[in-house]
Amino acid sequence: MPELPEVTLYLHALRARILGEELQAVRIRSPSLLKSFDPPIAHAHGRVVESLERLGKRVVIGLEGDLFLVIHLMIAGRFQWRKPAAPIPRKLGHAAFDFARGTLLLTEASSHKRASLHLVRGAAALHDHDPGGIDPLDATRAAFAAAIRRENRTLKRALTDPRILSGIGNAHSDEILLRARLSPVKLTSRLTDRDIDRLHAATLSSLTEWSQRLIEEAGDSFPARITAFHPAMSAHGKYGDPCTQCGTPIQRIVYATRETNYCPECQTGGRLLADRALSRLLRRDWPRKLEDLEALKRAPEGG
Repeated sequence: MPELPEVTLYLHALRARILGEELQAVRIRSPSLLKSFDPPIAHAHGRVVESLERLGKRVVIGLEGDLFLVIHLMIAGRFQWRKPAAPIPRKLGHAAFDFARGTLLLTEASSHKRASLHLVRGAAALHDHDPGGIDPLDATRAAFAAAIRRENRTLKRALTDPRILSGIGNAHSDEILLRARLSPVKLTSRLTDRDIDRLHAATLSSLTEWSQRLIEEAGDSFPARITAFHPAMSAHGKYGDPCTQCGTPIQRIVYATRETNYCPECQTGGRLLADRALSRLLRRDWPRKLEDLEALKRAPEGG
């Protein structure tokens, strides 16, 4: 799912292409995409784009007449920039936003179509789409601490809860926690002031650096491939690779379709966190430290 840095990249690319331009038409191929009916989508036609903003993980296209297109890409939704009046792809295409300079396509590479489009009128209606989390890049240290400590939950859950922090998901929470040297399962009620300082600093620096990196990598081109995994990431998607800070193999916790990656040396004092996919099988034999896990892997079958 595109998170704060990836949405920032999209907004950067879109500002250079559609800000100040007239939205000629919106063509919708997938009826399930459009989640609103009042005002009708045709009211967006012929209006100039006045603003482009991020609302959590949503892209908001502000149009003249106090109208806003609110687009949530969810997990597999992506934007593509094509020539004017480009056709909507049959298999993956959701919608097309037509401008004189080009067409913005909205696609979704998934059998489960979760991306959404709303057209709303006025700031109050736009606010209804805000989950309520504070912007991690704008929040003071005090506001950040208050938000994180408001409910007692694991750090991973707190960072990715849109009601607490805006725009952080599975991938960048892994990067932040490794940089802060904090366990993903540490409870927020047990965070010291020093922990909060490290977490706040890591959140700011990681999200800022990743936003800048992605923009620099794209250059003047429209971003063609945005994924949850980037080869330069230090933790997310790096299971088994050496930690960039200490060299210890990155470990993981798997739950349903989500995977949390962490370094046991840097984040958990050398302790392995129980991976549900394996610990259900091993139960009491689940290794507590990395060296125990490696010994278990080397042990012959039956022995």
